[in-house]
Formats: sequence, structure tokens, C-alpha cells
Amino acid sequence: MAVDNNEFRMIKNPSKSALKSLQKNPATEKISPSLSVGFVLMPSFTLLPFSAFVDALRLAADEGDQSQQINCHWTVMGPTLEPISSSSGVSVKPWETYRDPATFDYIVVVGGLLPQTLNGSQHAINYLQRADQAHVPIIGLCTGSFAMIRAGLMEGRRCCVSWFHYKDLCDRYSDVIPVAEQLFVDDGDRITCAGGAVAADLAAYIIERHLGQSWARKSLRILVMDSPRPANSPQPQPSADYQVTNKWVKRALLLLEQNLSRPLTTDEIATRLSISKRQLERLFLGETGDSLQKFYRKIRLNYGLWLLQNTPRSITDIAQETGFADTAHFSRAFRSAFAKKPSEYRNR
Repeated sequence: MAVDNNEFRMIKNPSKSALKSLQKNPATEKISPSLSVGFVLMPSFTLLPFSAFVDALRLAADEGDQSQQINCHWTVMGPTLEPISSSSGVSVKPWETYRDPATFDYIVVVGGLLPQTLNGSQHAINYLQRADQAHVPIIGLCTGSFAMIRAGLMEGRRCCVSWFHYKDLCDRYSDVIPVAEQLFVDDGDRITCAGGAVAADLAAYIIERHLGQSWARKSLRILVMDSPRPANSPQPQPSADYQVTNKWVKRALLLLEQNLSRPLTTDEIATRLSISKRQLERLFLGETGDSLQKFYRKIRLNYGLWLLQNTPRSITDIAQETGFADTAHFSRAFRSAFAKKPSEYRNR
């Protein structure tokens, strides 16, 4: 499904005559555009980071919600005007071919499915190198950081990566400093972001830098978000790197981590994997040394510990989030596992 250019008529690059009109209008003279962003979309890019970032810009662009590019300007570029498909199948048609990067304050590259970001689209990599030569700061959303690495722009730099792709980055590149414990990293003229909804927080950070705090907060309020999360806010708990080799156990562990709030029974897991309960339990015990349900409880309690140490959520909320029937049940299990009450960890 392609997004037609006509749908973006209100938010496209203002014409020269429109800009001239704005310059003549006393009401707009004092708020001439002061933030300009060019988007580069990798094939199979993730839609949410792109839409979150561009919507934050759009809402900071004018006093109301008219998508008029007054305070800031943005455009979507490509090698041609052929639509670029996102990972969800929704396509976006570039508004223009690659422009001189020096005309922008930032170039934002939006990554997506890793194989497509790691291969092909050399034109995008070349454009990022041009932006670097023009001394234009570059922002990587989601796996956009991998495109920046491909372009040779991250050697010795701190690079924010989602915990989901942390191992992918470490396995492939040794000349960057991976950061998977926070939302985004500002390393001067290189800014990298874990992706997802965090792109709105990063956009607010950039908007505040150029337009002021009131414009950043206006964007987030209309997006029904609280105040922007700072860069060093923690990412959700990363998936543990379990040392298992059996494919059934690996798949079972993935199901366990995806179902922490409503724990699955062993029968449910076996059914989803199309394997017998007895075989699953035998394989799991052989690979981990624990029964499936005992290991499941360890995962949930470790998640509870992480939430206590990294979030302000109440112990009652954490008990529910980790699938325990009530706070008392969670507290007993927690104390048995860690020799301390949840409240003692929270106070510490």
C-alpha cells in the first residue's frame, strides 16, 4: 500500500512563493524555520520510529495542528521517487531525490529488517558518507545505526542498539562501542536510537535543542505522551543470552520471555511448539538443569528484580507484571530467590 504524495500536500516542502509569503508576514517573521531534517529510508524500514519522529516534527512546526512547515522543515528522500516498502508492507514515496546534505541540520536514516539494512541500497550508504563530508550530524533510528556503521561513520563511537540486536552488532563489528542499556546516545555529530516509540523522545530532544522546551512538550502532549524520557533512561529488560543449543528449548525460552505477565502452563507451551509435554520437559531439563516451570519462575523473578532496580513502579504493579497472584506471593518467592524482600531492594 503506497502513501500517495497528495496525502502529504500539507506537510511537503513549502514552495518558494509560500516561503516568500511567510517572510513578508510580520506574524511569521520571528519564527522562520530553524530546524531542517532530511529522512533516508532503508528498505523494509520500521514504520513506527519514522512516523514517531516525523509526527513530533510536524506538531512542532506550527502553532496549531496544520502541518505547516514554519518552525521546522523535513523531507523524505530516495535515489528515485519509487515507493520504499516498510517492514509492515506500507510503502512511502520519497518526495524528492537526494539533495545536497549541507542544506539540512540533520540527516535521519531509518533502518529496519536487518538483512535488508546490511545489504544493498549502496546509494543510501553513499549519501550518508556525503553528509559526513559536509559535516552534517547523522541520526540513526532502529537499525539505522547499522547503516551508519556500513558507511564507516561509527568507528570508536558509542552506538545505541536495541537489546534485540545487541548480539547482532557485537558479532559483526568490533570497532564500535555498543550501548543497549539506554534509549538513545548523543555522541556529538552521531546520534543513535534503539527505535520504536523512543524515536519520539529523541525527536523531542532535538526539537528542544533548536526550538525550545515549549515546542518539544507541545508535540508530546498532542501525541498523548508524558514529558520526554532522557537519553539514559533504561531500555526494557534485555533478553538473556541463554547458553542452550536445542532448537525446541530455544523456542520454549522465547515463549517464556514473551509471556511473563500471564505465565503459560507446560501443556500450553508444548502445544504451541507441537511437541509432547514429556519430551519438552526432558529436553529442557537436559539443557538447563532445571524443570521448565522452575526456570520460568527464575526468569520472572529476575525481571521483577530488574523492574525494582530500574523503574519507579510499585511492588504491587511489579508482582502483576511478573505473573504472580498477589504481592505477598511475589514477596515470598522474591525473598526465597534473592534473600531479601522486594522493599529492601527498592530502598537500596
